[in-house]
Amino acid sequence: MNWHWNQYELTDDRSRMDFEAVFNLLANTYWASDRPRELQRTAFEHSTCFSLFQDGKQIGFARAISDHATFAWIADVIIHPDHRAAGLGKWMMASILEHPALATRSQWLATKDAHTLYERYGFIRFEALRRGPPLPGEPE
Repeated sequence: MNWHWNQYELTDDRSRMDFEAVFNLLANTYWASDRPRELQRTAFEHSTCFSLFQDGKQIGFARAISDHATFAWIADVIIHPDHRAAGLGKWMMASILEHPALATRSQWLATKDAHTLYERYGFIRFEALRRGPPLPGEPE
């Protein structure tokens, strides 16, 4: 699928994804800064990936993991700092949530800093459990 808004394009065509641009965006986040390249590649291969472009240059990314029926997890939502505060996050989320693979019974995500963005789309805060290595900034 492809979406267009002003001079921006959002696509789920993984063949157009600029892996280096996405890797560099995620390398500067609190949640993915310690992920090795090959781990990222594997994650992308098993996800529905959304690439945000301006004039052919990748400036944003998000991905979703889904069983296509009951559950979808939205992850790695990121926009290049030079393009933030322009409404792109809102447009991306609205577009992503209309994707057929995410028309599931529930959609989940985790964030430390963008609650108000996601609450606009019906996400609510809840308590959850997580198993795995500590995230950057979490106690071990």
